[in-house]
Amino acid sequence: MASKRPRSTESDEQVVQQCAPMIRGAESSSVKFNNYNHNPPVVVFAHGAGAPSTSEWMTRWRTLLANALNPVEVVTFDYPYISGRRKAAPDAEKLVGFHLEFVRKVAAKYPEHPLILIGKSLGSRVSCMVAAENDIGALAVVCLGYPLKAKNGAIRDETLMKLTAPIMFVQGSNDNFCPLKLLEVVRQKLKSLNDLHVIEHGDHSFQIAKKNLELTGMTHEEAEQRAAESIAMFVSRIKNEKVITGPTNTCELEVDAIQFCQESKSVEEEECQNVETDE
Repeated sequence: MASKRPRSTESDEQVVQQCAPMIRGAESSSVKFNNYNHNPPVVVFAHGAGAPSTSEWMTRWRTLLANALNPVEVVTFDYPYISGRRKAAPDAEKLVGFHLEFVRKVAAKYPEHPLILIGKSLGSRVSCMVAAENDIGALAVVCLGYPLKAKNGAIRDETLMKLTAPIMFVQGSNDNFCPLKLLEVVRQKLKSLNDLHVIEHGDHSFQIAKKNLELTGMTHEEAEQRAAESIAMFVSRIKNEKVITGPTNTCELEVDAIQFCQESKSVEEEECQNVETDE
């Protein structure tokens, strides 16, 4: 029997209150969204700790991102350690300089195209560190499996707290490196506009066990395709936002936040109406 949720009758004021972190993030953002946002973006895509940019996972996701975002280019690269004698990844902080220099070169090659930084696991962490640099001006950061929780239990949220660029998380619901409840607590504290797409039953690399695929009623390819489409929707919203530099027009920001949240609520309600059973 279908499980349905009644449509929300919340007022705009209630929606604004719920979306206060988004509004505060827009108010504090120093990112400029100019006419160049009408051009296709350029994507810099960083690999994770254990495999290079030519791995099957990176190659597959490079194609997914290219098809979903229609960028002028999806540029990948390898951190120096991955092809050197030392195969173990160093601390993320030690990779920032190399990553930053690479991003600057790509931005210089495509000065009229908005810059999107995307990374897998370790690459997403370093991408956030690079985006925090004042001269980068990234349109958005997309984290594919952000490693929020270290192996020793430490919470890696310092860089996230500094970000003003909009950020999107794509996380597997079974990812031990990023418990969703913990991520939700962190997201409520962020200054930047942020969103989350969950791959149900996915692990840190979005792999889904066969028995769980049967529960979701979709293939692994379809689950990842939906994630890529969700990223494209987020980027589209960001490109259409009008963030004002200088004195902030809070009324305009509230209207944008209301529209953003109501669209998200409508999608959630439609999905809930199509769910046959509650898990």
